[in-house]
Amino acid sequence: MKKQKIYIAIIIGLVTMLLVAVMFAQFKTIEETDITGIETAREAELRTMLSSWKEKYEETEQRLSETQNTIDEYKRTIESNEASSEILDQELEQTNLLLGKTDVVGNGVIVTLTDNDAQTISADDLLVLVNELRLAGAEAISINDKRIVNMSEIVAVGDSILVNTERVTSPYVVKAIGDQTYLFSALSLKNSGFIDTHTSNGETVELVQQNNITIPAYRSSRELMSLNYAKEVEEE
Repeated sequence: MKKQKIYIAIIIGLVTMLLVAVMFAQFKTIEETDITGIETAREAELRTMLSSWKEKYEETEQRLSETQNTIDEYKRTIESNEASSEILDQELEQTNLLLGKTDVVGNGVIVTLTDNDAQTISADDLLVLVNELRLAGAEAISINDKRIVNMSEIVAVGDSILVNTERVTSPYVVKAIGDQTYLFSALSLKNSGFIDTHTSNGETVELVQQNNITIPAYRSSRELMSLNYAKEVEEE
């Protein structure tokens, strides 16, 4: 029994020594471990990750900047197109007005010429009046609601007067839109104006100023011709 106890004690002692040795070895390993190296490695890894994210951020920011520039360019293009479209619309509207292709309203004068027993109004009388109105700056003219444009014809055919190929009869109501005061003054010049000249010949002519005169668009049995052969000269 005594020997057995000694044997067990020896075994316990050896195990204890072995455990102490292992623990000592672990402590020694920990002491010899380069903590700074680990921290440095982690720091380097973090720096690498940070650098990677920074590159991704800068790349994303660059793409965002490029996208914004593209959007700005689109906006400028759209605004430019809208401005160009607006200018074209204005030019088209102005062209249509000049060509008499739209109804117009404005202040101006109305001249009424009426046949009487002594004198009959002629096509030449109407033509002279239209020319004087144009020289006075009339922007739109009509005779019995027939719009007068550059291609209009005022001609006598037998005992009839044709305006834009349509027959008109007395009284001839000539409407003109423009500077009301200037139009009235130009036609009312003493002795030399249209009114004095024609009334002295026995014609019945009345001139009045009027606001909100309406003159319809040009309409004729022959519409404004289109150009099929003549083309605009291209600049070199």
